[in-house]
Amino acid sequence: MDALSGAGPRRARCSLGAASPEARAAAAPWARFSAWLECVCVVTFDLELGQALELVYPSDFRLTDKEKSSICYLSFPDSHSGCLGDTQFSFRIRQCSGQRSPWHAEDRRYNSGAPMSLQREPAHYFGYVYFRQVKDSSVKRGYFQKSLVLVSRLPFVRLFQALLSLIAPEYFDKLAPCLEAVCSEMDEWPAPVPGQTLNLPVMGVVLQVHIPSRVDKPEYSPPKPCSHENLLPAPVILTSVHELDLFRCFQPVLTHVQTLWELMLLGEPLVVLAPSPAMSSEMVLALISCLQPLKFCCDYRPYFTIHDSEFKEFTTRTQAPPNVVLGVTNPFFIKTLQHWPHILRVGEPKMAGDLPKQVKLKKPSRLKTLDTKPGLYTAYSAHLHRDKALLKRLLKGLQKKKPWDTQTALLRRHLLELTQSFIIPLEHYMASLMPLQKNITPWKTPPQIRPFRQDDFLRSLEHAGPQLTCILKGDWLGLYRRFFKSPHFDGWYRQRHKEMAQKLEALHLEAICEAQNIEAWMKDKSEVEVVDLVLKLREKLVQAQGHQLPVKEATLQRAQLYIETVIGSLPKDLQAVLCPP
Repeated sequence: MDALSGAGPRRARCSLGAASPEARAAAAPWARFSAWLECVCVVTFDLELGQALELVYPSDFRLTDKEKSSICYLSFPDSHSGCLGDTQFSFRIRQCSGQRSPWHAEDRRYNSGAPMSLQREPAHYFGYVYFRQVKDSSVKRGYFQKSLVLVSRLPFVRLFQALLSLIAPEYFDKLAPCLEAVCSEMDEWPAPVPGQTLNLPVMGVVLQVHIPSRVDKPEYSPPKPCSHENLLPAPVILTSVHELDLFRCFQPVLTHVQTLWELMLLGEPLVVLAPSPAMSSEMVLALISCLQPLKFCCDYRPYFTIHDSEFKEFTTRTQAPPNVVLGVTNPFFIKTLQHWPHILRVGEPKMAGDLPKQVKLKKPSRLKTLDTKPGLYTAYSAHLHRDKALLKRLLKGLQKKKPWDTQTALLRRHLLELTQSFIIPLEHYMASLMPLQKNITPWKTPPQIRPFRQDDFLRSLEHAGPQLTCILKGDWLGLYRRFFKSPHFDGWYRQRHKEMAQKLEALHLEAICEAQNIEAWMKDKSEVEVVDLVLKLREKLVQAQGHQLPVKEATLQRAQLYIETVIGSLPKDLQAVLCPP
């Protein structure tokens, strides 16, 4: 199978955006499949080689040797986990430099409508794993060990776990023909379009999913199946493509949820040591989802092993720990990462009365290399006071045996409101830096966005701070000061500044198109100035047509008409240069 999975050029897909649907299908037979997945891998245990890549499908998708090695090691639980039967988990790996998939029009279209936290990964792969280990006397080691792995750049953990639950058991029984049939079915799926509800048929089942959009309300609930669609069989409705059961994931750390939220907000290095890859990957994904709708701008690895190619990079003591959240299962990491500032050790879920047994907050000096007890080992002191009312409501819900969906909704709403209360003052201050629309005139370069001054922002909190929307008390100013030094402030600021600059360009283009006296403006202008106007208008037009400027179609048509009018006023030789035949 090495011929199928050897290193080499990946499938060329960069022409998808420009071609017609018919030409696209002919040029790239797996175009629809690749809107969802990069490839499907099968990893098996070889007595001589250890973990080995048995199959990559479609066969023309190429992985580098380093990517193959990472997928092989991360697709099997660590020997300390002792996972018997079937288990699901996920991992995330870095794409190898120089081998990234083409950044094509399909990606731009999806990302322009998707929430920041659900955009396609440009430089990482997600691996969604279904691992089976069962006794088998026909195998030398006495065990059947195999993993089916979906490799994607979409963070749709719930969808791909549901998909694996359908196809993996069938595949382990029927092998390759079943996998080919499933991939062919997926190649008929519609592309994921933000805001749409899609029906995805696979193996006699129809999965109905809503693709989240950045204009969805935060507590959006997917619509019921359309009554006019007589789908047989009736669709299986997934309530979310990406959201985990937060309450179940955070069972052992409910009393420290706010401290963990602060650590995530500040981009602090954190190790999660769990008994299994399933628990480590779910805890890491739950932690990074705490910040939604804010994009998590640091690196994170839901499951990480000592065989990972970045092991040395993450464990070196010659520099400060990187801004990474690592999920691990091997206790060896306690010793190797002892210099990291925050280590969360979680055990198997145990109930203490009505509340799951809570990990304790412990000083890093209490960390033992062997037999480390569950706990959050950190010297960090939370800036905000704990929300005792939330804990009481969650405990009351447990006592009344409320559905876990209800408990998760309560917890998710709390974290969402906390993040929004923190971000809204930043958004308001940032909006105040935008030039007034009345100062944007057609024939002058648009004014600049004013610089973000941290001291001015902190002064504004007195009358427009988070206290307006959040009842929690504490050192909000101290939290903002630390946030300014984090990767998340840098990521948020760059994105907001980019969006504002695009809005400024769009307003300037609208001002030019709404100007009534372009002929009068041109009368006393040199040919150089007129040509400069044409080039700038064309540049704005290209940006707008590439969905990089938020402008209406009517504005684009007027801009094109202006360009033609201006070019028509120039001498024939210049017209020939600007409009070559």
